[in-house]
Amino acid sequence: MTKKSGGLSRREWLKQMSVPVVAASVGSGLVGTAISSAQTGRATNHDNTLGVRIYNIRDYGAKGDGSTLDTGAVQAAIDACTKDQGGTVVVPAGVFVIGTIELKSNVTLHLAAQGKLLGSADGKQYRAADAIPLSGDSTLGDGNVGLIFAVNAQNIVIEGPGTIDGQGVQFHSPSRDVLPPAGISGNHRPYHLLFHRCNNLTVRDIFLTASAYHSVRIIQSNYIKLDGIRIHNRVNGNNDGFHFISAQHVHVSNCTVECQDDACALFGSCKFVTVTNCTFSTRWSVFRFGGGEAENITVSNCVIYDTFGCPIKMRCGSRSRFENISFSNLIMKNVTGPISIGLDSSYRRAPEDAASASGKGIVRNISFQGIRATVVSGRQYADMPFPASFRPGESKSCIALNGVGSDFLEEISFNNVHVTYEGGGTAEEASIRDVPQRAGEYFELGILPAYGLYARNVHGLTLHDVRFEVAAPDLRPAMVFDRVEDGSINGFSAQGNPAAESLLRFTNSRDLLFTSARVLAPAAAFLQLEGESNERITIDGGDLSRAGVPAKYSRGASERAVKMRP
Repeated sequence: MTKKSGGLSRREWLKQMSVPVVAASVGSGLVGTAISSAQTGRATNHDNTLGVRIYNIRDYGAKGDGSTLDTGAVQAAIDACTKDQGGTVVVPAGVFVIGTIELKSNVTLHLAAQGKLLGSADGKQYRAADAIPLSGDSTLGDGNVGLIFAVNAQNIVIEGPGTIDGQGVQFHSPSRDVLPPAGISGNHRPYHLLFHRCNNLTVRDIFLTASAYHSVRIIQSNYIKLDGIRIHNRVNGNNDGFHFISAQHVHVSNCTVECQDDACALFGSCKFVTVTNCTFSTRWSVFRFGGGEAENITVSNCVIYDTFGCPIKMRCGSRSRFENISFSNLIMKNVTGPISIGLDSSYRRAPEDAASASGKGIVRNISFQGIRATVVSGRQYADMPFPASFRPGESKSCIALNGVGSDFLEEISFNNVHVTYEGGGTAEEASIRDVPQRAGEYFELGILPAYGLYARNVHGLTLHDVRFEVAAPDLRPAMVFDRVEDGSINGFSAQGNPAAESLLRFTNSRDLLFTSARVLAPAAAFLQLEGESNERITIDGGDLSRAGVPAKYSRGASERAVKMRP
């Protein structure tokens, strides 16, 4: 092309144009390899391209034929990228088989729409990240092997729209004493993504499937953004979705998680966490809290469905503290539980520096608002290749607030919460008075004596516009309180059963105010009061006309403990 007077040819113009501007123009599309490291020349001194170059793994020898082991080529592209002060490593169309690779600072790993990283089915291709210590401490966790891992790194991005497939079924043992096809099992299995002590981490718009272990595990890291991720992970045991350990400033949004184990576990000291606009389905829990100091956390605008292990499950033990945690605008369709909070200061000791010097666990200021739930028994998943077994306590579950011994949960609130339970509770189950003194898994308590809410050792319980119904007759009370103090229940309504003893049963509880209560179906009694320590219980107004009597008294309870106002 000839040059016009006073101007530049197109070729000369492109030569003079800065590469960063070109990089910006191709943007997230990463068109071709126009500014790949091979074309810009890694050996040159083009400082104006540092940090924005594109590194196509095929330029480093990756075959992408679905059988050749491409671990070395992918790692070489990452190493070259981080050496040049960062940039974008591209996985183009193709199936690239890899073992363990290490992601490093300032690197964006971009998987094209038809690009797939396929975890090797050979367990020998995986290695431990030795910088991640394993001491048995719950703040660190179980395994330190990742398909992709990073340690002490910053400014990392993993983005789609491609796929990372862990071939996790190759790591599933056919029986307890037999190794799986991959030759490794247990804590030696690789996670999809494993990060330890990383800052400024983003994972977005990618499909993660069939991990050998957890899908995304993030340990002691800060400033985490997880957006638009789809996880399907039901080929092995312990197939978690997201698993956080002592992570802070974490934001999860617009994700879809279908997994076998905890969908969004928060262990250790997780703080400043938001989860919003996500859908979850799992055999176990969705939001699972255990140990450390979990505080300043909000979960909102999420749909939870086909979750057979209690969507919200908290286990607080010695020197641990769960405080200022909010759940709002949640749909729960076909779940067990649906909420279980347990506090036992003799249970699962946290690290010495984790919380209160007194050794007492603390659960305080936990709120639930705008929840619609349908509670059922557990079911088998069509997309899970092995059977799911269910314990008796999972078959007839309810909301459980469970303080053990001298431990009290504090300031727990429910507002605009409507739950329909499967029902079917028997008179024998309703007669249970001695619920086991433990705060382990919710099903370890066995079948609880309430169909809607069982609360033991709670100080400061607020229920506003809470409605419990059953799909089939249930002889258990809708609510059972055992040592509940300082409670305000307004606008509570529940379905009774004339063959049951009562709609509510309170034991040794005090300072409770009921206003505007409604009995939705005939009941023998509104309230059964038991124990000598009940006092200052007021029932003010409402519609109790479907109850045979307002209150009954047994086991030393006195009529003086209840004040009835018309």
